[in-house]
Amino acid sequence: MSAMRIALAQINPVVGDLAGNRAVILERIGEAKDRNADFVVFPELAITGYPPEDLLLRPGFVRAAEQSTEEVARAARGIVAIVGTPYFDRDLFNTAAVCAGGEVKAIVKKRFLPNYGVFDEFRYFAPGAGLFLFEHGDTLVGVTICEDMWQPGPPATDLALAGAELLVNISASPFHLLRDREREEMFRTRARDNSAYIAFCNTVGGQDELIFDGHSLVIDDEGTVLGRAPGFEEAMLYIDIEPTAVVTRRLTDTRRRALAQDKGVVDAAETIHVGTPHDQHDTVQPPLTPFEDDLEQMRLALELGLDDYVRKNSFKEIVVGVSGGIDSALVAAIAAEALGPERVHCVSMPSRYSSEGTRGDAQRLAENLGCDFREIAIEPIVESLLAALAPHFAGREPDLTEENLQARARGVILMALSNKFGWLLIATGNKSEMSVGYATLYGDMAGGFALLKDVYKTDVFRLSLHLNEHAGRELIPQTIIDRAPSAELRADQLDEDSLPPYPQLDQVLEAYVEEDRTLEELSSDGFDKDVVQRAVALVDRAEYKRRQAPPGVRLRPKAFGRDRRTPITNHWRS
Repeated sequence: MSAMRIALAQINPVVGDLAGNRAVILERIGEAKDRNADFVVFPELAITGYPPEDLLLRPGFVRAAEQSTEEVARAARGIVAIVGTPYFDRDLFNTAAVCAGGEVKAIVKKRFLPNYGVFDEFRYFAPGAGLFLFEHGDTLVGVTICEDMWQPGPPATDLALAGAELLVNISASPFHLLRDREREEMFRTRARDNSAYIAFCNTVGGQDELIFDGHSLVIDDEGTVLGRAPGFEEAMLYIDIEPTAVVTRRLTDTRRRALAQDKGVVDAAETIHVGTPHDQHDTVQPPLTPFEDDLEQMRLALELGLDDYVRKNSFKEIVVGVSGGIDSALVAAIAAEALGPERVHCVSMPSRYSSEGTRGDAQRLAENLGCDFREIAIEPIVESLLAALAPHFAGREPDLTEENLQARARGVILMALSNKFGWLLIATGNKSEMSVGYATLYGDMAGGFALLKDVYKTDVFRLSLHLNEHAGRELIPQTIIDRAPSAELRADQLDEDSLPPYPQLDQVLEAYVEEDRTLEELSSDGFDKDVVQRAVALVDRAEYKRRQAPPGVRLRPKAFGRDRRTPITNHWRS
């Protein structure tokens, strides 16, 4: 038996940047060749970035992607490169190009196209067919694409029955909290069921609201994880394996032989020779990077999502309205860690209702972070607006209208700074507020990116404590964490004047928004009936606001945006 050296190139492509993505791919191929790798594997649609969405409906884009793939293939000499790319052959397919000898040896087409949650692949691709085995020395390799491996049957089972000892899976598997554990357990099951080694290469990085966490890995046929790349960063994972070792175990399993004959997979599979192993003079010991806990995953995902959104959209600096409250403090702290404090501008905009405590905490926060700080009072602006509206509001008592004027005055100031200096405005609302509509359109909802859009208020508190602990110092002043939440838009205002207590509210929101529990089910689950009725009514009424909110980092299995598509005009009540 001869060892095979695999390199998993966990890269962060940019959607639509064909030249930039190609340069990264070529660089990684060069690195893998220098490390004497036999195979170098890249993620799903690495040529274009994932998901390219309606760019795939433009013939010129598809042609350019195919040309880019051909350029990559020319570099695959002395090494086999497996690269994800779109491919047009009377219809459009999501494919893996298997490149060797300076050319594309074969195109493997994705069979199972996900069309749930954040996925919409039936809009763009046709399902593929065909069965290919790639012979590299004594080893037979089968290639699959993302969802093809999540299915418990073919093509993975057919490839294994036809003789594949190594199953390669290229993927763009989006992140949500603890997704890495779920995904790895699935691959361990597939490895055991198919008596095959598995090499999984995932993309990494932020694309609008989606985060891809990496955690590429290699598993042996008994389900043991041999190597795991880190999460939330680019990496090259090298490993030496001997997948032909599975033959001995397979020979003792006569059921596999009969099943292979019954399905005719051996005759159906086309075998393509792609190379022979290099002589290795050393042994690569891959890392087994440990998983992060949920709070650290939140931190890393939020920092990666913000950094990539800023960088990939060519912004240099950002601006955050800091109120002295915990949401804006957390946003500013994450931004300073992700981008560097010199690129973060904190703006306090006190009104007559702003306390000395929150004003002082806003400045202290910026000082702790090392960020630029400026204070712009909104009282003169609000007074001017009230004076202009006074004849029209005559005879009516002050209400929410006057409160919202303050939020909108702040939005105008922040957007003016954004326009003047080219700073990206980061909105600070959290998922609890977005769920129930406790936010002001064209006010605190203004911005180009909503960092905490998928972070519940209770997690805002947990994450703030975690950031301080991780930094080993007080980034967010403890007085901000301890203070009862308030919008400070009227005298002595508290969030709980308008909303149920956040610990109760967030439990109901998670069950209703993410798990689609009905009003009746929630009430029978033991939740406070008053909290349930208030929360559900607020969630349903606020859909029109959420449609106008900026994109934000997706952290949970069902986030507002791509995941949850509820009609605005809707008379159904659960």
